[in-house]
Amino acid sequence: MKEPIKVRKFSGDLVDFDESKLIRSLKNARADDELAKTIVRQIENDLFDGMTTKAIYDKAFRLLKKKKRPSAARYKLKRAIMELGPSGFPFENYIGHIFRHDGYTTEVGIIMEGKCVSHEVDVLACKEEKCYIIECKYHNSQGKRNDIKIPLYIQSRYNDIKSQLQQDKTNGFTKFQGWIFTNTRFTMDAIRYAKCSGLQLVSWDYPENKSLKFRINKSRLFPITSLTSLTKREKQYFLGQGIVLCKEIYEAPELLRKNGFSKTRIRKIHEDIIDLCENHI
Repeated sequence: MKEPIKVRKFSGDLVDFDESKLIRSLKNARADDELAKTIVRQIENDLFDGMTTKAIYDKAFRLLKKKKRPSAARYKLKRAIMELGPSGFPFENYIGHIFRHDGYTTEVGIIMEGKCVSHEVDVLACKEEKCYIIECKYHNSQGKRNDIKIPLYIQSRYNDIKSQLQQDKTNGFTKFQGWIFTNTRFTMDAIRYAKCSGLQLVSWDYPENKSLKFRINKSRLFPITSLTSLTKREKQYFLGQGIVLCKEIYEAPELLRKNGFSKTRIRKIHEDIIDLCENHI
């Protein structure tokens, strides 16, 4: 029996190449069954022991982009979120959009008074009697995990702010909660502490059906960094202007016109956005 090919994960660990996992990821990006199997066959022809999962991902992305650009954009979603850097502010702005989509009034990058000291808060999201104090932990490396020190620190800040909010009877809020959003992952100790202390953690794939990946795919709030029809330089320019969503470009075509985009290219970008967001614009 032929030995399975070993591939190297981002962590450095060697694991058996899993064809079904690759097919599943391609189909999750809306590649049809035939296209997914064709891409896997092409990748298997070039596989060798020790090949990195990143190299496999890059090849799959290039093949998918040639055949179906919107699917390629969905396939690179995790990397697109990491491309919101290098600063953390676009990620904070992006999380603000997610909560606004769910009907919350939000403020991004504000100073809030605690009972003891003032604090910089990444996102404040409020609706009805609920008020969430949200910390955003952005990383540009997949291997970066948020350990228990993060929720320990955030919980102490949240408690100080909460004490002050509870003293202020004029704000109308009666329910408060601290949240932490990250584009990578949390350690198990961090998750256990958060569950015990009442903090809400959201990472790329946690918790199930409420993770960052799940929220993006459900809301279709894809970041502009997902678009394969924009160059890296163009994406960074728009991020610098505070534009983080594909739908923001679609709903304000003058953003493209005033930056010298031709009518043909604007039409192509809009078509990609419509296909990517599946008319949720």
